[in-house]
Amino acid sequence: MQPVSLEQRNFIRESFLLIYLSLQHKGQMEFHKAHGQSAKPRNQQNDILPLTAFMQEQLDHSQTLPDDCLPKKEGFQPTSLGDEAGFAGKSGETLNSDHSLVKHPVWKAYRVLSNHLGWVRSVAFSPSNEWFCTGSADRTIKIWDLASGKLQHTLTGHIGQVRSLAVSNRHTYLFSGGDDKQVKCWDLEQNKVIRSFHGHLSGVYCMALHPTIDVLVTGGRDSVCRVWDVRSKVQIHALSGHDNTVCSVFTRSTDPQLVTGSHDATIKFWDLRYGKTMTTLTHHKKSVRAMVPHPVEDNFASASPDSIKKFNLPGGVFMHNMTSRQNTIINAMAVNGDGLMVTGDDDGSLWFWDWKTGHNFQQIKSKVQPGSLDCEAAIYAASFDVTGSRLVTCEADKTVKIWKEETM
Repeated sequence: MQPVSLEQRNFIRESFLLIYLSLQHKGQMEFHKAHGQSAKPRNQQNDILPLTAFMQEQLDHSQTLPDDCLPKKEGFQPTSLGDEAGFAGKSGETLNSDHSLVKHPVWKAYRVLSNHLGWVRSVAFSPSNEWFCTGSADRTIKIWDLASGKLQHTLTGHIGQVRSLAVSNRHTYLFSGGDDKQVKCWDLEQNKVIRSFHGHLSGVYCMALHPTIDVLVTGGRDSVCRVWDVRSKVQIHALSGHDNTVCSVFTRSTDPQLVTGSHDATIKFWDLRYGKTMTTLTHHKKSVRAMVPHPVEDNFASASPDSIKKFNLPGGVFMHNMTSRQNTIINAMAVNGDGLMVTGDDDGSLWFWDWKTGHNFQQIKSKVQPGSLDCEAAIYAASFDVTGSRLVTCEADKTVKIWKEETM
């Protein structure tokens, strides 16, 4: 007997759904006819809405790629989470929709940086790809040489942990935000603060620079996303609409130019010109702590403890869920131009995903450093370098780890 393909399974599932809805509608028609009522319900909108919600729920469910659709090939058996290879064999494998087999190289940590004295909460790369910076609960920002891993500078000025960082591709500026409610602009030619942005009423958890204009966007625990003019320090907009902490944000050169995720379990698209909400996505049931846009394609992924979801842009149409057995908080997401996505969890595990299919092909349990507690295994931030060939993770054991593909 031929095995049932993923496309056939989805077709069968959707066919049964249509049959169910058809029979339900037929039953309603016969009921109205038997009782002498009009065949058309009085409140048609009230009858349609539950069916629409039901269909959306079924569609979301059906678009989740099932685990048993993974290719059953020799050397592709899942191993324990503690195995750095994630899957047996030299590379993970993913089955594309056209049934072609995609092989992914195994990623391994090759360098551990341990100069911070507190949890490492944020990371950002320079446009030149020569250095990167990290922010920590020790209230410092450290700048590292990417090639050698050597510490170049330590910036001090925050009086709370540094939760967010962004590096300008237009100026020699570094921006930082922290639990001290402060947003700072650092001139990297002088290694000192040249501007401060005041307005947040609580910690600043996320930030992003607009790709084409001198605009900085920050989000925080005060549930507000603030838009700043980088040159004048003027607050352009205070975008209120979320009911809880704004913990993830990204910007685009075209509408929607601003997307935010929140602990209130929603994702909002904003009109940056008028400071108004364009769309609110309510597919998640728990807080959206991390989001990442694809660097080339018009889509993005978002993560919460209940699921990882993928949406298109600019419309925000739900595409599919990522196949996941995760049951922990996802703090960090990153994706490179080759379609490799990484998520970092509260339990210290890294999951590697194929962006196109949504399949997880490798899992790594990050090892805490000697002297650290097991509870200090969390991964708080992750980012690929400009080339997408190296990954940096920021962790609760006070370390920064650099990962790359394992060479033969």
